[in-house]
Amino acid sequence: MVDLPPAPIALASWPTPLESAPRLAEAIGLGADDLWLKRDDLTGLAGGGNKTRKLEWTLAAALAAGADTVVTTVAPQSNHARLTAAAAARVGIDAVLVFPGREPDGAPAGNLLLDAMLGAQIVWAADTESDGDIADVADAVVRRLRSEGRRPSLVPFGGSNAFGAQGYRAAAVELLEQLPSLDVVVCAVGSGGTMAGLVAGLGVDRVLGVHTGAVADPRNTVAHLLQEMGEDVQPEALRLRMDQVGDGYETLTGGSRSALITAARVGGIVLDPVYMARAFAGLSAEVAEGGITRGTSVVFLASGGLPGLFGHPSMPSTSWEL
Repeated sequence: MVDLPPAPIALASWPTPLESAPRLAEAIGLGADDLWLKRDDLTGLAGGGNKTRKLEWTLAAALAAGADTVVTTVAPQSNHARLTAAAAARVGIDAVLVFPGREPDGAPAGNLLLDAMLGAQIVWAADTESDGDIADVADAVVRRLRSEGRRPSLVPFGGSNAFGAQGYRAAAVELLEQLPSLDVVVCAVGSGGTMAGLVAGLGVDRVLGVHTGAVADPRNTVAHLLQEMGEDVQPEALRLRMDQVGDGYETLTGGSRSALITAARVGGIVLDPVYMARAFAGLSAEVAEGGITRGTSVVFLASGGLPGLFGHPSMPSTSWEL
C-alpha cells in the first residue's frame, strides 16, 4: 500500500448532486424510484468530470514532492487531459500533455480546444524521435524537464493510481450519506481508478463497471489498483461488463448511440460518447438481462466528458433518428 499525501487539495465543491431520474428509469425497465444520477459532471472545474476527484489527490502528492510541472499521457480528446491542465492552472504549475499520433489537421475541437485555452503544452508522440510509444515519450519529457532545472511529476494514464483512486473511495462515503439504501453503482471503466475507489468504499457486490476499451485488461487493472490501496480483491470477483467496447475506444457503438438518444430525449441529460454512453448502454443491457431488477436502488455515475462530444470523429456523420 502506498503512502498517501497528508490531505487532498480542494478543486471542487462537494458533494455533487444526486438526482432522481424516474422517466429514464422506466425507459430502461426499472421502477420510477429506482434510478439516481450522481452528477460528477458538475464538479465545476473546466467543464467538470470524475477526474477532478482523482486530481485532488494526485496533485496533492505532486505538490508535496515539490513539483512545478505535471506530465501525463492521455488520448487526444481526454477529459483527464483537460482537467489536469485546469487543475495545474488553478494551483499555479505547468502541465504537459503527451498524446499518441500526430496533431490533427484543422482547428482544434472539443477537449483539444480547451487544453490550448488552459495553457497546457501538448506533445504529439509521433512527432518526436521515439518510436511513438507515449509512455516512452512521457519519460523523455520528464528527463528533459529535469535537465532544464524543472521539477516534473509524472501523473499516470487517466490519473489512475492508488492516490487518485482515493477520490472515489471518498465518493463512496458521500454516496452512502446521500442514499443509504444504495444497492449498486454503475460506472464506466477507463483507466480503472474510479471503479477501484468505489469498490474500496462499497465492496465488490455494489459496483458494476462497464469496460470502455481504454485499457487491454480492465479486470486486472482494477484489481491491481485495489491491491495498491490495501484491498484484497481478486480480479474474477469484480462485476464488470465487457460487451460495450464495439470496434474500439474511439468508435461510436450502436448501444452508445441509443444510450445518447435515450438519455437526452427521456432524461434531458447529455452523455459523452466514449464513457457515459457505454456505461448507460451497459446498465440498460444489465437490466434487460435481469442482472439488475425493478426495486433495486441504482446509481448511475455521470462522470462527465461533454466537451469530447464536440471532438468525436463520429459526431458529424451520425444520424439521430430513432
